[in-house]
Amino acid sequence: MSDLIDREEQPTRAWVFHPELTSDRNRRDAAPALEEAVSLAMALPDLEVVGAEVVRLPTPHPGKLFGKGKLQELGAKLHAAEVELVLIDGPVSPVQQRNLEKEWKVKILDRTGLILEIFSDRARTREGVLQVEMAALTYQRTRLVRAWTHLERQRGGLGFVGGPGETQIEADRRAIDDQLNRLRKQLEKVVRTRELHRAARAKVPYPIVALVGYTNAGKSTLFNRMTGAKVLAKDMLFATLDPTMRQIELPAIGKQPAQGGGRKVILSDTVGFISDLPTQLVAAFRATLEEVLAADLILHVRDISHESTDEQAHDVDLIMTELGVSEDTPQLEIWNKIDLLDADEQDARRREAERNDSILAISALTGEGFDNLVLAIDTALDTPRRTETVVLAFSDGRKRAWLFDKGIVETEEPGEEGWAITVTWTERQAAEYAAL
Repeated sequence: MSDLIDREEQPTRAWVFHPELTSDRNRRDAAPALEEAVSLAMALPDLEVVGAEVVRLPTPHPGKLFGKGKLQELGAKLHAAEVELVLIDGPVSPVQQRNLEKEWKVKILDRTGLILEIFSDRARTREGVLQVEMAALTYQRTRLVRAWTHLERQRGGLGFVGGPGETQIEADRRAIDDQLNRLRKQLEKVVRTRELHRAARAKVPYPIVALVGYTNAGKSTLFNRMTGAKVLAKDMLFATLDPTMRQIELPAIGKQPAQGGGRKVILSDTVGFISDLPTQLVAAFRATLEEVLAADLILHVRDISHESTDEQAHDVDLIMTELGVSEDTPQLEIWNKIDLLDADEQDARRREAERNDSILAISALTGEGFDNLVLAIDTALDTPRRTETVVLAFSDGRKRAWLFDKGIVETEEPGEEGWAITVTWTERQAAEYAAL
C-alpha cells in the first residue's frame, strides 16, 4: 500500500513544474496552466504542495526532459525543500521518468499519471473503478517502473505516488495483460447491465438533459440546485467522477406543456473535461459519457470567471467532437459563476448573454438567472404539438391512465362506446401511445 495512503499525519511534500515549450506556438498560457496543475495536485488527498513554477524550455531533452544546468538548479530547490514527489504538468517518457528519479532521488509523476491517480481515488461505481483500473494498467504497461501490487488493494490510489516504486520493481507484462483481460470480462458484464438500465430509461418518455463542461465549472452545484440532490460539489478539480442521473420536474415558470406543471426531464451530471485528457481515459470513459451522446439537450457549463474560460470551452468542444456528439443536438451555453466577477464585468457579460438566445449568465451558487435557465431549457425542448381526439373503450383503463399520467389530456367525455379524450401531444408521445 502506498506511503501516500498510509501516512495520514505526514502529507507527501510535492513540487509542481509546468514545462513551457517556447518553440510551441500553440502552447497554453503558462500562468493559468500552472495554476490548474497545482489544483490537480491539491485534488489528491494527503499531498502538500510546497512549491510550483513554470520552467521555460526551447525543446525537451530526450533523456532527462531538462538540460544539465536546469536539472541541477531544480534539483537543488527540491533537495532544500525536502520534496518527496515531483509533479510535471506534461508528458514524461518512461526513460525521462527513470532518469529524473535517479537524478533527483524523488518520485516523478506526469500529468497523465496524476489524473489517473485522482480518478482512481474518486471512482465509486463498479464501472468507474474498472475503467480507471484498465486505463491505469494500459498507461503503466508502457513504463514498467512500478510494481502492480496495488491491483489487490481495496481502496483508491494506483501506486504511482508511493508504494514499492522506490525499488523500481518491473511489472510483469504477462501479469498485467492477464489482469487486463480479467478486467475486460468484468467490464463487459457491467456494460451489459448498463445497457439494460439504458433500455429501461428509453421507455420513459422524458428528455435527457446532460450537463457538460470543464472540470470545476460548477456542474454539480447546478445539478444540486436543480434536483435537490446532494452530489459532491466542491471547489476542486474532478469533484464528480461517476455519472449521476435524476428525474426532475422543472419549476412551472412561464410557458409550459399542456395540462399541468413543469416539464419532466432526466438530468445527468458528468465527469468534468480537462485539456490534455489522457487518451486512455477518453476511450475508457466513453461509456460513462453515453448520456451525453443520447442527450436531447446539452448544457455546456462554463466558469465565466476563469481567466482561461475561452480556452476551456474550446477544449470541451474538442472532446465532445472526439466523443461523436452530434452537431444537431441542441446546446445551451451556461456562463456560471457570474457572481465572482466585478460589477462592471458582470454587467458586460449579462448584456453579451442577452444578445444570444443560446447563452445564459447565471450563478448556480446564488441562484441568479435560474428562472431564465429553466425557461430556456423548456423552450429548447419544446417540440411541435397537435391536438386530436382518441376514443377508448371503458375497459381500456391502462391507456387512459397513461394519457393522464403524461399530462396531455385537454378534455374527456363519456360516450356510448367509451371515452372521447382530446389530447395535445408531440409526435413522440403519439408514437409511444400507439405502441402501448
